[in-house]
Amino acid sequence: MQRRRIRVKARRAARRERRLARRFVIGRHPIASLAIGAVLLLTPVWVSLGSALHNPTLGVTMPARFAEWAREHGAGPLVGWVENFYYEHNPPPIGGRPPKGAIPPPNAAVGTSVPAARPNGPIALPMPAPIQPIASPPVPGEGQWHAAGRLVGGVPAIYEAYLRPDAIHTSLVAGVAWIDTKLLKATLYSGSIIPGGGPYKDTAPVSTGAARSLVAAFNAGFLMSDSEGGYYTQGKVVLPLRTGAASIVVYRDGSVRVGSWGSQLQMSSDVVSVRQNLRLLVNNGKPVPGLDPYDTYIWGATLGGADDVWRSGLGQTANGALVYVAGPGLNITSLAELLVRAGAVRGMELDINTDWVDFATFDPASTGAAASAANGRNLLSNMIGQPDRYFASWWARDFFTMSAR
Repeated sequence: MQRRRIRVKARRAARRERRLARRFVIGRHPIASLAIGAVLLLTPVWVSLGSALHNPTLGVTMPARFAEWAREHGAGPLVGWVENFYYEHNPPPIGGRPPKGAIPPPNAAVGTSVPAARPNGPIALPMPAPIQPIASPPVPGEGQWHAAGRLVGGVPAIYEAYLRPDAIHTSLVAGVAWIDTKLLKATLYSGSIIPGGGPYKDTAPVSTGAARSLVAAFNAGFLMSDSEGGYYTQGKVVLPLRTGAASIVVYRDGSVRVGSWGSQLQMSSDVVSVRQNLRLLVNNGKPVPGLDPYDTYIWGATLGGADDVWRSGLGQTANGALVYVAGPGLNITSLAELLVRAGAVRGMELDINTDWVDFATFDPASTGAAASAANGRNLLSNMIGQPDRYFASWWARDFFTMSAR
């Protein structure tokens, strides 16, 4: 009898366990069911996010990669709120002095001169005059030029200068690179994301052969969906060119011009590539009318809607030299002012925000040796992106190189 009672109790316990299991499986236990459902439904999300966080094409830093992934998956407003909260509580510092060494001391290479003509090569452009500082009193060496990158025929082809971008954020430093277009030729490199549809002849990474004459490389513009412009390369209109758009045009001889498409620049058989981004920021040697330092609509969505962020721009002087400008804590008016002070008669904004602003020069130990990440140096030491990006096959954004003729 005792054994029978034990068997009955065992059968009842087994039936009870089966009933509980069925309730759990078919969803009668709401919390457990929701938890399992959430895990199953979100599994593709975790996989996608994990892949994005290990994808350098979405940015150098993890926060940038997460933000790019979130925007692509419809969470842009949430990302914007988080970024806005951060920048509201971490604005660019007001007042103060630059960190030690951020502005190099003056040297003997300051002034205006004409390098000696070389019998077997192009004549270099005259060295530019020092940039007039904006903040007062100036820091020793502020706005004065220093040779950078490998020499071309024994002559510097790039000079760099450093100055504070305005009279308020006096601890911040912007960098300016002056590029001799008589000694250097330009090439537009495409990436897999910008403009898409590749690969093209000149696509990242920079090859070893091309690296032997490479002197500098720098970021191009926005994602094409945000650029309000087009893209042309290798005889192909990748995206339609827009009349009135600010444009960088590279020609078959390696020369380059910056201007407004349709009026200052037009298509011809000599054009190799055209990269457009927004509209001109500087024209006729002055900032264009109506610039608003608080405008993040016309001039690109900044992180969290902040006005003063990392920005970059490219201008051209009256004698054809290029001037690249970049720095933290810049709004659109301070970027325009820096371009004008650097001598630009026409200028445009390039890319913005921390991960996408980068200018590097290369100085190999011997003539004809290949440029590499090991002998590259950023214009500003606090630039997040490093020179290795230009030699990486995974780099998906377009960029320009300047190489010895």
